Amino acid sequence: MKYMLIMRATDETYAAYADADFGQIIESMGRFNDQLIQAGVLVAAEGLDDAAQGVVVDYSAETPVVTDGPYGETKELFGGFWILDVASKEEAVEWAKRAPLAGPGSKAEIRRVTSIDELPQDNEWIQKERAWRESTGQL
Repeated sequence: MKYMLIMRATDETYAAYADADFGQIIESMGRFNDQLIQAGVLVAAEGLDDAAQGVVVDYSAETPVVTDGPYGETKELFGGFWILDVASKEEAVEWAKRAPLAGPGSKAEIRRVTSIDELPQDNEWIQKERAWRESTGQL
């Protein structure tokens, strides 16, 4: 089963890391990623650029509204992720407990990634996606 560990942080988290040594952050993340690789569970991992460089598309109105970052006060911001292929949610939780995420407001959300096999296989769009995944070596 695949699980996504989502790194989340608050404004307080970012303030706490403002003067942190970026080299040390990279080193601790690198060590953790290496443990995931050595265990054979890492599928993908990425960090995200500063939210000030992003945009939000809000679909609440009839016409979508695009807002450039930064967004003012941030209660929780998605900062990056790992996708792990593990045997259970409990194993994903154990890996998340080891992640080098510390400080006020720092969290990891764990969500199972659904498989294309769980979707209706007689659906035209699922069949097209399956064919694309097969053609790109993803299945």
